[in-house]
Amino acid sequence: MRHLCCFYSSTVKCVPPSVPLQSIEVELEVRDHVATVVSTLKYQNKEDKPVEAVFVFPLPGDAAVCHFSAVIGQKEIVAEVKEKQEAREEYDDALSSGQQAFLLEESEQSPDIFSMKVGGLAPGESASIRLEYVTELAVQADDGLRFCLPAVLNPRYQPQGASVQVFSVPASLVPYTLCFCGRLFSPRPICKVESSCSLEPLQYLNTDQTQATVKLAAGHKFDRDVELVIYYKDAHQPTAVVEAGQTSAETGTLMGDPVVMVSLYPEFPQSVMSSVASCGEFVFLLDRSGSMDCSTSNSREQETRISSARDTLLLLLKSLPMGCYFNIYSFGSSYEHIFPQSVEYSEKSMEEALKKVKGMEADLGGTEILEPLKHIYSQRCIPSQPRQLFVFTDGEVGNTKEVLDVVKKNSGSHRCFSFGIGEGASSALINGLAKEGGGHAQFITGTDRMQPKVIQSLRFALQPAVEDISVTWGLPKGLSVTVLSPPITSIFQGQRSLIYGQLTGQSSEATEGSVTVKYSLAGRPSQNQLHFSLKPAEDTGLTVHRLAARTLIRSLEMEDRDEMGETDGGIKEKVVQLSVQSGVSSSFTAFIAVNKDNNETIQGPLVRRDIPVASECHFSKFLLKIRKARCGCCMYNHRFDFDKFSVSHMDALHQDHAKIFVELCVEEVETPQQTPRDPLLQLVSLQKASGCWILDPDLAAALGKTSEEVEKSKPAMVGVWATILALIWLHGFKMDAKEEWELLAMKAASWLCAQNAPCVPESVDAGNALLGCSLQKDALML
Repeated sequence: MRHLCCFYSSTVKCVPPSVPLQSIEVELEVRDHVATVVSTLKYQNKEDKPVEAVFVFPLPGDAAVCHFSAVIGQKEIVAEVKEKQEAREEYDDALSSGQQAFLLEESEQSPDIFSMKVGGLAPGESASIRLEYVTELAVQADDGLRFCLPAVLNPRYQPQGASVQVFSVPASLVPYTLCFCGRLFSPRPICKVESSCSLEPLQYLNTDQTQATVKLAAGHKFDRDVELVIYYKDAHQPTAVVEAGQTSAETGTLMGDPVVMVSLYPEFPQSVMSSVASCGEFVFLLDRSGSMDCSTSNSREQETRISSARDTLLLLLKSLPMGCYFNIYSFGSSYEHIFPQSVEYSEKSMEEALKKVKGMEADLGGTEILEPLKHIYSQRCIPSQPRQLFVFTDGEVGNTKEVLDVVKKNSGSHRCFSFGIGEGASSALINGLAKEGGGHAQFITGTDRMQPKVIQSLRFALQPAVEDISVTWGLPKGLSVTVLSPPITSIFQGQRSLIYGQLTGQSSEATEGSVTVKYSLAGRPSQNQLHFSLKPAEDTGLTVHRLAARTLIRSLEMEDRDEMGETDGGIKEKVVQLSVQSGVSSSFTAFIAVNKDNNETIQGPLVRRDIPVASECHFSKFLLKIRKARCGCCMYNHRFDFDKFSVSHMDALHQDHAKIFVELCVEEVETPQQTPRDPLLQLVSLQKASGCWILDPDLAAALGKTSEEVEKSKPAMVGVWATILALIWLHGFKMDAKEEWELLAMKAASWLCAQNAPCVPESVDAGNALLGCSLQKDALML
């Protein structure tokens, strides 16, 4: 059947004729759970006029940027940290006088966006820019340590207009190359390294496999962040590292004194971990902005972020315990909620919510998350129902700090679990929501399935809350500690708690110290203690000091925002002083370098060149719109004005940074077929709120049987037959997805036990015979 359709070509003019950034080389060094990253950006001006290159790019939100320098010819110019306005003026003055200057500054709205200016690059001249930062690696639910080199920066939505202009192009049009390699060092064997990107095989450097190298395979397309998940044997052991102070720094200051970094991994009793709370108020906040219509894995054939979120909400609602309360909010430029206030979980409320969820699309415009958060926090908490907030977003917001401030102010009334969906999700927002809300953060990228990660966080939320947390230190006489980290507000099984402390004084006595974390778990007092050597490590440089400085700077910045207008600016002065002293960037400072030894004055006005960064999502979303429209014109067999369509949408989406020409042609196409529903989700959707299943034709179809086959095999007078069949099917055919359905299966098993049915063993035998399985009653948690 022939239809009039459209064919989209990649005739794109998004970048200037010459982009001075030629390549980026990244060297990663991981020592246990701390990463040091050195990026070298090579510039060359191939034009006949001097240029100023401006590059707005992402970094991890918790990175401590500690070095910025430029090499021109044989000369290296190392930048200094100065107060931001002073640095900007020095940069402008240098350019005005014909000197070369280099400026690096953090965005005032979000700590994971930086702006780099390379000013005064003469015609034919080359420059090599070196940027270094250190960061801790986050612990994943499967015990892996996650490193992410952000390579995608999607434009951030600003409710009052963007203050940071991001110049983005499709990944295929990024005009520079990326080379990435890493060295891993661990006190324990390195088991494996996984990535959403193509890697060369892991190369071990010694026989005990505690050192290894990893490299990015050639041909990285910039369509995804470079993500590594590192797995160690016996991964999460508590450790403490003492680092000597800087010899040139004054004693009594952060950089002059020793600093200790303590990593604790509390272990909870199995009896507590196996129990699941039957109470709680679960509030789900779902991003329905336009960018949620993008594919989850940069593939035109994959499901979209919003459809994956809908499936995840189905699993969450089926996994909730009877007796709890819940509500679902969604947001874009405005926000909606299913119920005026949280309601008790029942069959009626669950079905009403699922009906609304089924119709949710990415159709609410921008990404204004602040107002729905304020509305949620304005609702009174329900007595004896601890509030658990789940936030699903692709993280494309511009007012990150304002959002985190609101979460922190309400941290005493809830726990916040956050999920960053897709490439380019703001690490500052996702990690910050969890950190300030006392919860846990997860990122869903590449081919990751959202469901298992979200259910893992639901497990955390159903754990008894750890209360009355305190930290005490045991140090020799003459030594004292000043804790630099914010107080620990939440502890989860298998998750790391980090503490930084500045050690002052001297002691000629014991060479060992200790730290003890005490807390109450399920009403029982518990504690974890770690003894550590006070002898400074020899191979850390100033890494621990810089991470400690970053931690203290972030705390002071938030304190400054809390007291905005109520102080005399003393906190800002502290931040600037600490940032300058430690050489670690902050929102109030910037790195500035001026080439004062260059005898040749740059002649003529500078031509500004914006360096593009990959923003795959927005272009793929545009192509998705074209495909949908194309399918529409196929179905109705008429011409569609694609010229008008493309121009109007590209102007709105990319502020004149891109132009795609859409050509009409006639081609053979098939009417798109609806993707069949996942059999697991089909079965889950039939479960009742109580945990049981009902025997009906839909259940039989989900099991791959006819109603007659299911009815014929049913033992006489068995009211639990449908639920037993569903459990057998899950255990027999979906063990690879057990993380996704285990909670709802536990609820089903509890329902079965409450029925006191005498014929469960024979029903299990009959179900095995029907479905071709051989499961025992105990395997079904009965």
